[in-house]
Amino acid sequence: MPLLLNCDLGESFGVWTMGMDEAVMPHIDQANIACGFHAGDHLVMQRTLGLASQYGVMVGAHPGYPDLAGFGRRSISHPHEDIVALMHYQMSALDGMAKTLGLDMQYVKPHGALYNDMMSDAAVRRAVMDAVATYYRPVKLMLLATAQSEEHRTEAQKLGIELWFEAFADRCYDDDGTLLSRAKSGAVHNRTKMLEQATELKNKGTITTIGGHQLKLNADTLCVHGDNSEGVEAIKDIRQLLNK
Repeated sequence: MPLLLNCDLGESFGVWTMGMDEAVMPHIDQANIACGFHAGDHLVMQRTLGLASQYGVMVGAHPGYPDLAGFGRRSISHPHEDIVALMHYQMSALDGMAKTLGLDMQYVKPHGALYNDMMSDAAVRRAVMDAVATYYRPVKLMLLATAQSEEHRTEAQKLGIELWFEAFADRCYDDDGTLLSRAKSGAVHNRTKMLEQATELKNKGTITTIGGHQLKLNADTLCVHGDNSEGVEAIKDIRQLLNK
């Protein structure tokens, strides 16, 4: 399968605008749509789904912790049953709205701190996987591609879940294969470095870490962010690269 391009979208709410969704949507394959807990609202979800329909883009739920003020980037401890329920709540919201527009929600990609906790904490990952496994119909789960990907695939297979592994074009990787913390210098790449990283992943299947080491990643999809005009132009460049 060719490397797909995914982006977090629908993250505006009320009078607050986040991202350049209309400019990004024509150039991606997968739209990870916020479901109201970390960002997004009913109207934004509806508009974002409409854009996805217009451009033939696959849609997935992008659930997070209930943390509008922190944009879902703060880790909030929840028991297992709470994570399952908040996942189901958000997945169902996007799923239902998508259905009204003739779309199918095909996958789930947790957002921000929930995503990071899922990758670093086996208990959180099990709760996320249980939420996906017990949903009323099969959907895929998107995880970060790491050196532990095969272990994660085995965990998912035991629950009957199919995984998509993603890499990031605009984030620097630490030497242990995790994303470099946003609190550290150089965590987010500029346009030039984004294109270099995407080119390396496409041609070699590797990412060069902060320490200069080459990390082998078996990624199905590449995440980009269109939060500003430079990001949108980088997405256009990466789209052309992947189409070659």
